Amino acid sequence: MTVDIRVIRAGQMYRYYLRETVVGDGRRPARTPLRVAQEQAGVPVGRWMGRGLAALGLAAGEEVTEAQLRNLFGERGRHPYADRIEADRLAQGASPQQAYRAGALGRRVMVTGVDFVSRPQPSIYLLWAFGDEETRRVIEAAHERAIVRVLEWVEDEVAVIRYGTDGIYRVRPPGGLVAARFRHYEARSGRPLLHDHLLLSVKGQRLDGKWGSIHTTALYENTVAASALYNELVAAEVCEELGLATEPRIVTPGRRPVMEIAGVPHGLIRWTARRSDQIATCLSELEHEYVTAVDDDGEPKFLPVVSERTRTKLNQIAARKTRPPKKGKARSLGQLRADWKASAIRTSGVPAHVITSLLEYARAAAAAIRARVAAVVDIALAAVDVTATVFVMNEGGRFHRRHLLAEARRHLALVLRGQLRDPGLDDQVVAAAISIHCLDITEPKTIRGLEVGYRLYTARWSLSDLPARRPPGPETEPDRQPPTDPGEPTAHRPPGQDTGEWDVPRVPLQYDRAVLAGAAVREQLRATAATAVRGRAYDVVAHQQAAMPEQLLAPEPADPEHDDQEDEPGRREALDLTALRALRDSRTDVEALDLTAERLRHLQDAFTAAADRAHTTMGRYTRRDDAETPHPGRRDGQQAHRPQEPGPHRGRDAGH
Repeated sequence: MTVDIRVIRAGQMYRYYLRETVVGDGRRPARTPLRVAQEQAGVPVGRWMGRGLAALGLAAGEEVTEAQLRNLFGERGRHPYADRIEADRLAQGASPQQAYRAGALGRRVMVTGVDFVSRPQPSIYLLWAFGDEETRRVIEAAHERAIVRVLEWVEDEVAVIRYGTDGIYRVRPPGGLVAARFRHYEARSGRPLLHDHLLLSVKGQRLDGKWGSIHTTALYENTVAASALYNELVAAEVCEELGLATEPRIVTPGRRPVMEIAGVPHGLIRWTARRSDQIATCLSELEHEYVTAVDDDGEPKFLPVVSERTRTKLNQIAARKTRPPKKGKARSLGQLRADWKASAIRTSGVPAHVITSLLEYARAAAAAIRARVAAVVDIALAAVDVTATVFVMNEGGRFHRRHLLAEARRHLALVLRGQLRDPGLDDQVVAAAISIHCLDITEPKTIRGLEVGYRLYTARWSLSDLPARRPPGPETEPDRQPPTDPGEPTAHRPPGQDTGEWDVPRVPLQYDRAVLAGAAVREQLRATAATAVRGRAYDVVAHQQAAMPEQLLAPEPADPEHDDQEDEPGRREALDLTALRALRDSRTDVEALDLTAERLRHLQDAFTAAADRAHTTMGRYTRRDDAETPHPGRRDGQQAHRPQEPGPHRGRDAGH
């Protein structure tokens, strides 16, 4: 995930931001003015942004001062110029209480804002770190514009002000929001990490002119969709301006791939991931302690397997335990970039000529992709894929519109491979998914449940029709075999084995199950559509190839005389194993392969557990589901839609 969020509270939390975050995560010396501390840290000054600035007498791009920060975020939500307003009222003869109220923005609050942290993908900020000045400026401009677009989307579609008894009434802030943006250049490890902290005030003005507070829960709920939008926007603009393309790569086995700039070696990305390696090592130890912990009676204290939710919590603990101290002496951006390049040449294992000519290598890889991959987006096919993925990824097969929106944005980023798209295309995919493939199961108990964004959906398809064969398990040692179902007991660790000698049993990641389930559902839809009426022909092959790494594309015909020969059924499914091995070594996704009959049977077998579980959870909706046509609308468009195979739905780099 590349957009993180955390709340800002008046008091100690605000003082932390004022001491460290606003000065580049360094240590701000006591009694040092903010502007001087930022110059010493080598970071630019903070800037105001947002459509709500006019109501406060501020302008976009204006420098953020310490007094303004203190009033808006540290004094429980006061006007940035509260000191000046209070002094003017006192001079006019107002009482101290009246003057104080004049500088307030509605009621005092403890949660004064949220911190959105936006950072591009590693391959993008590596180009920023090692490229020339022109490349750096292009990437920073794309990064800034993506942040602006995300903030505008939050203002228009997400942010709501609650008022009335128990916050029963909700309204969008018509004037927009106010945020202070601070740029950082490096991570705590000292490696390059271009990222911005967007301190978003929770104060917003209603239509009647009164000030209220933004509902922070709505911001949290839409963080995944905001992250997907930012990733898509920054990658598309960088690729458009520099002549690049993106490709899916697997970063963590078992989780969805991420879109990186093609041609940037994975060794360089690993070079920036020193903190990730430390966290992964600590996480492995914490997982082992979790599954082996016993109480005074010798009984297990926790579950015998590590669920995805538990893994997320343990990962947060590991991140805190391995957090390095703050950076030392500040360096300018020019010095940082020179030191990063020298360090990468010495320690990354990537040849020096690749690092010094990284942009040229990326452009060459992009040219190969553009020559062989046509970015084709079919809304009907995308709606099938998005619905199937979200249905499997969410607990109980139930989801909201925001889940579909986030997945649609990921899908478009995957298919377009770095090309710009129409602004409303993601909403069109979501509208098609809801109208054709989703069943509204909302049972509102409050006014909130009737809102469009909180209506509850599930897929219209019945998964009980899938084959119920169990996949034959591999021949493994019983003591090392993790359970196939979260509810099954796991074997105890044999005595005398140390950490690393025994596999920690984990619940299979949701992404793995989504890949299998999505493939089986789409193939069943394809088979159903093939026996029904045939309408317009979707360009399925082009749509499939748009999601494939260039190594997986069918080779060009060696003899032009044979171009007119039709492919035999299944011929396009055969791939060179040597290319596949090289592809796996490069950490590029290999799930974008076309389905063979044998692979389909394997997918259907492996899908049985997920299908049974979803069918049991959906028991209450079975009658309503059976009353509907199993595959309504667009019967001819459900052919094997593969673009999303490389990355159906992020488990949440944080799941929904």
